Amino acid sequence: MSKYCVDTSGLSHPYEEIPEDIHASLWKCVRGTIAAGHVAVTEEIFDEIIRIQGSFGNYLNTNKALILYEVTKGNWNWQDYLKHAAKMGLDHKPYIREFCGGSPKTVCLNDISIIALAKTLKLPVLSMEKPVDKNSKKRHIPDICAAEGVTHMNFNDFCRKEGFQF
Repeated sequence: MSKYCVDTSGLSHPYEEIPEDIHASLWKCVRGTIAAGHVAVTEEIFDEIIRIQGSFGNYLNTNKALILYEVTKGNWNWQDYLKHAAKMGLDHKPYIREFCGGSPKTVCLNDISIIALAKTLKLPVLSMEKPVDKNSKKRHIPDICAAEGVTHMNFNDFCRKEGFQF
């Protein structure tokens, strides 16, 4: 059963900063969490996450069936997901990159997809993004999560919740 909805940054940034060749035991634990079926992603995020370099990206691709929640497939409420995603697209349109001039410093539709999945599944979102100043015209994943009543966590929060200790 899934426990986390994961944005690409939630795994890619830690993987770059805490490399597997040095921290093998950490990434063995992360792989175990994935193998247990505790990670969920949308198709948009899956397409990004498998680009993570090295064996970890290959591992994610190999475990597609465990992590990918596809619309119209599987035993989950994808109808509610579509409703949440559409509503968030409208509610947060001024902050979504594809609608506000393409700024890379704000959320994109892929980010909205993972937050909509988290809202549907009632799970937290794991990302390495930080909130922006409330007066900013930009928004990051934690900002949209807060507005939508979805818990946001970073990689350290995830490791603590999973009980990883080294």
